[in-house]
This record gives sequence, structure tokens and C-alpha cells, in this order.
Amino acid sequence: MKTTNLQKKTAVITGATKGIGRAIAFALAAEGVNLGLISRKADELKQLQEELASTYDIQIASSAADISDRHQAEAAIAALELELGTPDILINNAGTATFGTVLEMDPEEWEQIIRVNLMGTYYVTRAALPAMIEKQSGDIINIASTAGERGFATGSAYCASKFGVLGLTEALMHEVRKSNIRVIGLNPSTVNTDLAARNNLPIGEEDRMMQPEDVAQVVLSALKLPARVLLKTASLFTSNPQ
Repeated sequence: MKTTNLQKKTAVITGATKGIGRAIAFALAAEGVNLGLISRKADELKQLQEELASTYDIQIASSAADISDRHQAEAAIAALELELGTPDILINNAGTATFGTVLEMDPEEWEQIIRVNLMGTYYVTRAALPAMIEKQSGDIINIASTAGERGFATGSAYCASKFGVLGLTEALMHEVRKSNIRVIGLNPSTVNTDLAARNNLPIGEEDRMMQPEDVAQVVLSALKLPARVLLKTASLFTSNPQ
């Protein structure tokens, strides 16, 4: 099966400076993909942009934004499109997590997880979609979680947000497929990131744990599939038993 050449395409990545987002940025840069990077922290974006520019001959632009704020998300996409043009690829990766029972977790904290993980994905997608539809092509990959497939104790907010992301992914897939836009949901189990460490998630033996680079390679493989190949969701499980 002939694979798609990604060189000179443009990708926008949210949550680009850490973990999975950072790994995806480097994986796409190695393929010659121009990058639009979004994260909340301007200093971390600048550092990442410098690292990428020192190694890869690609166009790179960045925009600091809190994607849980609709106006910031829209402004970030507009700024990146002005500099790089219409994105061919959108990677909705930005996410947050804290855990606690329904009664333990403060309602504002619960709501914030929904705002970042679900509403942020919606805001960014809604801002980027018109140009993709006009161009009649594109790939949207939403980094969800196996927590979007089944709930677990202390994960009500996180699971609700990721169930929502998968529902959004499937509905959007049906809406835009006639515009030659492919929408994919990836559902990793626990990945060895700062987020996992910060929440004391059971990562087990590190050499058997799923790494951000593993997820990045799956993203790369999905993007290289011919446009005729439609995926809905793919679940990725660590080899380390939980």
C-alpha cells in the first residue's frame, strides 16, 4: 500500500511543549512537516521552536494560548494560519488531569478538566475547520484515552471529558468525510509523561511503559495511510500490566 508523503504539509499541535505533543512535533518535523505550535507558556514554546529550528529545515510558528478559552483558541488558530496557511493536519493533544472521587473533587476543578480536554478540543477544531473544508482536505487526530472507553473510580471528570472527545470525534467524522477530511481518535492507556508522574499513576516498569514517542509513531503511521483509509478510533495499551 502506497503511503502518503507528509513533506511540506502543515500541522497544528496543541499541548505541543510537553509529553506526547512534544514527541509528535519532533516526529512530524523529521518528516519535513511545517509546524504550528500551541501551548499556554510562551517561554516553553520559544524554547521548543528553537530546538526544532536548529535541527530541521521547516517553517515553524507558535502561539501561546489557553485553549479552554474560546477567544484565545480562535486567536491562536488565526495567528498560525496567517503565518503558515491552512493546516493540513490538526493534532488535538492538549489535556489535563487530576483525580478524586465525585465528592472529593472541587466542582471548579472538575469543570476545568472538561473545559480543557473537551471544550478546548472543540474550540480549536471549530476554529481550524472552515479553512480545511474550503480546501477540501485534511486530517484531524484527537488524542483521547482508554479512559474514554471505560470509567474508573476517582476518574469521573477525566473519563467524562475523554468520553466526550470520542463522541465529538465520531460525530465530526460523519460531518466532514464528504469534504475529504479524516477524523481519528487515538486512545492511549497510561503514557510515561509528567502528567502521569504528577498524578502518581501506576507506570510500573519504565522500560515496558508506553512512551510519548510510541504514540507519536502511531500518529505518524495514521497520517501516512492513504486518504481512502478511514479510521474511527484506535486504542493503544501499554505492555506493562496494570
